[in-house]
Amino acid sequence: MTDASPPQKSPRKRVKYSLMLGTLALAGLTLIAWTQQWLTVTLTEPGGEPLPVDGSIAAPALAALSLAALALAAALAIAGIGFRYILGVLQLLLGASIALSAILVFSNPVGAAEPAVTDATGIAGASSVAAIVNSTSLSVWPALTLAFGVLIAAAGIGIVVTARVWPRSSKKYSAVRMEPVAGDEMPDAVDSWDELSRGDDPTR
Repeated sequence: MTDASPPQKSPRKRVKYSLMLGTLALAGLTLIAWTQQWLTVTLTEPGGEPLPVDGSIAAPALAALSLAALALAAALAIAGIGFRYILGVLQLLLGASIALSAILVFSNPVGAAEPAVTDATGIAGASSVAAIVNSTSLSVWPALTLAFGVLIAAAGIGIVVTARVWPRSSKKYSAVRMEPVAGDEMPDAVDSWDELSRGDDPTR
């Protein structure tokens, strides 16, 4: 009785696809986090009502960073060994930037909420906004984004470390070299002209 189990992927392919798919998933989660509510600010005026602040306001750069990470993961599928090192370093920087965006919100939530406070009250300026903020409360999304950034950076390190052992990219889209079939010869221009002069078709 023959074994009908499907062939297993080689360890090199598993490493490649694990890092690529992991980066895609983490970048997608970071993009989702950017759309969520990151913190709530309670103002002393007017009315002292809580003001929700989304990630798109608290960390506006996350969208561009997430999309760049998605594009990078897609580029890894066809990158040669030299470009893998470059993309790995770029991914490390992208992950560090994503983590830094979350750290800035942790370290200065009032500053992160300043655009939302200004839109709601018309009061501008860091000191003026800080004067009317009574309290701030962070949601879980900044912490998750920090974790996503760290993991993306770690995946970038993994790409640099394992780039040499990845399987080669497919040659499916390589340039095609056109060569005449054995036994066929390219027609000579002078002979073709002579045949035309005699009324013959040189392409027969």
